[in-house]
Amino acid sequence: MKTLSSNANINGLTLIELLIMLALLIGVHPAAAQGTRLFRISGPAATTITAFNPNGTIVWSNALAGTNYTVQTVTSLPGGTNWVDYVQIPVTNGVNTNLIFAFNPPAGMVLIPAGVFTMGDITDTNLYGDAAPTNVTVSSFYMDMNLVSYSQWQMVYAYATNRGYRFFQSTNYGSYVAAGNAANHPVQTVDWYDAVKWCNARSQQSGLTPVYYTNMNLTQVYTNGETTNVFANWTANGYRLPTEAEWEKAARGGLSGRRFPWGNTISWSQANYYGYPLSLSQYGFFYDFATAIGYDPAFNDKVHPCTSPVGLFAANGYGLYDMAGNVLEWCWDWYGTPYGQPTTTNPTGPAKGSSRVLRGGDWGDQAEYARCAGRDGSGPDYTTAVIGFRCVRRY
Repeated sequence: MKTLSSNANINGLTLIELLIMLALLIGVHPAAAQGTRLFRISGPAATTITAFNPNGTIVWSNALAGTNYTVQTVTSLPGGTNWVDYVQIPVTNGVNTNLIFAFNPPAGMVLIPAGVFTMGDITDTNLYGDAAPTNVTVSSFYMDMNLVSYSQWQMVYAYATNRGYRFFQSTNYGSYVAAGNAANHPVQTVDWYDAVKWCNARSQQSGLTPVYYTNMNLTQVYTNGETTNVFANWTANGYRLPTEAEWEKAARGGLSGRRFPWGNTISWSQANYYGYPLSLSQYGFFYDFATAIGYDPAFNDKVHPCTSPVGLFAANGYGLYDMAGNVLEWCWDWYGTPYGQPTTTNPTGPAKGSSRVLRGGDWGDQAEYARCAGRDGSGPDYTTAVIGFRCVRRY
């Protein structure tokens, strides 16, 4: 590891640069392995970097209280013209310590660094109606790099059902069985209740404290039934569903004001979704660069369009895969507006509702649903072949 720091003035802006070479070899998916990652901090005034610690934290001083600084990243120098935002840090003190990277995250997970971000639809000026932008602060947390795969589901499911867990195989909408198109494809056809119970089973299998309970005293671990009275122990170290704010912050990968996790347009080289480009239909989307109208031909045998293997497409800035397309992802929150309930710091959503939030779009959805700000919701007992999930853990 090598740390360099300097002050610079670029295009009239004072930039406080922290360039850190990180060998990202531990726990990184081969497709995303980066031999070098460099960071810098930009802000309204020069500061002094005093330390970069082995636990991934930076210590810096002389910051202007009441302002925001942005950690930016790049994978190569020289040039330095392709820096991208990594995390925005609100500053309340002159001296700050911020975690920006985890060298030893839990297996299969990555750190999402703490910071503030604009949640909602900035790019399309709230064209889609239910995503008015607001600033939200989220603490550090870990997130699965990949969607829960079918093979991963089966392993935890076997453990759980041998220990008293019961997963419902029918709902108000008909019978279903959690399934996957292949072992390395995402599990699909999972309702919200079963996703939550599965998180608890994964926690117990790993020797961690479960997050979800059926009583307010947090003594009855949720293992059976489908009840709206599910209570979360937010201090527990086990696996859980992300909140809607956590999901969107993670999906953006540090980028600010972009439509998708990688930029402002989408194509079949970046995600598995239903193509509907403006170039081929007057009702299509100008930001959709698919080469035809319809399902991604790579995953459509003309009879059974389907999911793609987890981790097939490029990762976003935080090392997360499939944050757009493939399958919709359950979140903790009840679906509602506005954001920031009950507080804009680590919001957990409305106190009650009829639908739980789904995010990210899927292989059968058009590009508008794959946007970082795209929102959907369904009753927690609803499921279909386009719904899956991934887990998070507190830092």
